[in-house]
Amino acid sequence: MPGGGQEPGSYYVGVDVGTGSVRAALVDQRGVLLAFADQPINQWEPQFNHHEQSSEDIWAACGVVTKKVVQGIDVNRIRGLGFDATCSLVVLDKQFRPLPVNHEGDSHRNIIMWLDHRAVSQVHRINETKHGVLQCVGGVMSVEMQAPKLLWLKENLRETCWDKAGHFFDLPDFLSWKATGVTARSLCSLVCKWTYSAEKGWDDSFWKLIGLEDFVADNYSKIGNQVLPPGASLGNGLTPEAARDLGLPAGIAVAASLIDAHAGGLGVIGADVRGHGLACEGQPVTSRLAVICGTSSCHMGISKDPIFVPGVWGPYFSAMVPGFWLNEGGQSVTGKLIDHVVQGHAAFPELQAKATARCQSVYAYLNSHLDLIKKARPVGFLTVDLHVWPDFHGNRSPLADLTLKGMVTGLKLSQDLDDLAILYLATVQAIAFGTRLIIEALEAAGHSLSTLFLCGGLSKNPLFVQMHADITGMPVVLSQEVESVLVGAAILGACASGDFASVQEAMSRMSKVGKVVFPRLEDKRYYDKKYQVFLKLVEHQKEYAAIMKGD
Repeated sequence: MPGGGQEPGSYYVGVDVGTGSVRAALVDQRGVLLAFADQPINQWEPQFNHHEQSSEDIWAACGVVTKKVVQGIDVNRIRGLGFDATCSLVVLDKQFRPLPVNHEGDSHRNIIMWLDHRAVSQVHRINETKHGVLQCVGGVMSVEMQAPKLLWLKENLRETCWDKAGHFFDLPDFLSWKATGVTARSLCSLVCKWTYSAEKGWDDSFWKLIGLEDFVADNYSKIGNQVLPPGASLGNGLTPEAARDLGLPAGIAVAASLIDAHAGGLGVIGADVRGHGLACEGQPVTSRLAVICGTSSCHMGISKDPIFVPGVWGPYFSAMVPGFWLNEGGQSVTGKLIDHVVQGHAAFPELQAKATARCQSVYAYLNSHLDLIKKARPVGFLTVDLHVWPDFHGNRSPLADLTLKGMVTGLKLSQDLDDLAILYLATVQAIAFGTRLIIEALEAAGHSLSTLFLCGGLSKNPLFVQMHADITGMPVVLSQEVESVLVGAAILGACASGDFASVQEAMSRMSKVGKVVFPRLEDKRYYDKKYQVFLKLVEHQKEYAAIMKGD
């Protein structure tokens, strides 16, 4: 029933596999979340920079959450299922059984996680080739992409993993295969993380040049030679076996998947903004930047024509919104950095005790504590002499330099709760300055942006949101449904069901504006000065490195 003629009461299930948990939602055709469930998943770090998960563990968690969200409803009204996940690498043998991605030979741990940085020497060699495909990743490939990880497996686990491997999946594609038995890959995963081109397909010369000619020889069957746009319906829908695993009706439509950040972009960027006094009202959707902020942050900008931005991934055609080119900026650690800074502070036990006594999260407590100590001045001014450079895990965009480190300047001898609160504030501000740096790179290359659309866990933190508005000078739109990533996954299921004529139609019907946060323009001069310091920090870090490398 194309064209929005769906039956009243149609439901869609969205499943989101994040870094630490699997979440599911039951969503109706207006984009309203009717039920939500989450389930933690295991992670292993057998050595520094090696991060692993289990595909069996993740699939089992998918079953736990989908069964919860459909409890007590008429499952015959469920029309479609959509998955999104982190862009982690799943390795299976020729019989689709897990293979070890570790020296211990533990085949249960068969996923190299997205944030794994083991393949540093491999990515360095790939970047030294200066091959043409690197132009679509901002000129420099990230260690978080799949080619360096695949090369690492070939060079380090030849006998136990590489020679036995039959299938290398991006995690979102593994989930849609598990649900349908169809090995077709999503255009989103292959274009964004595997160097596939929506226009030209795979580039044989690249794989041969980097030493992975094996893929060319078998016509890319191990990494995907059937590619579908996100939201396309897969095979005959949900298989009977997967239906039993998930507690859903066999045969319902299952969509080609998205990477989690891209699902968040899909869930927010198409919202109807009329009546909110926003500059982007009446402007094309290309004036909007979606920022998906959780463990890490991704900055999604779309354009009608390809725009090449140094240090920013893309342009990728139809990788998020069909018919548009996507540029993807990002910060490797944001939520994870805030946790790291706060939990590592001497005053953290005191903070935890006080927050627990008040039945608050530690961040809600810190935000209210900042309001207490700011006196008559705006809260942001508490960091006038405390500055942070946030690249504790390297810089993804726009500097594309994984050797960069974190920096803090302005520390004192005291370590009380006030100090912790102000360091937390300075860290949040540093992340927002990083977003400003990415926006400047996008605009310098040809994007024209006026409004931020935030979603993900950090968008629930009012301080984080206000700092992004104040520091970028742009209004921030928050969705009516805070779980925008799950709405994005459900939009995929809705498209696969045939209930909407296009992804764009589903986006405009199923994403709604909740709240708009405007920048405090009277504080602009202060943040402009702090931004100058922010840029000096990285300049100085590079100077220090040059001094230490010198004779």
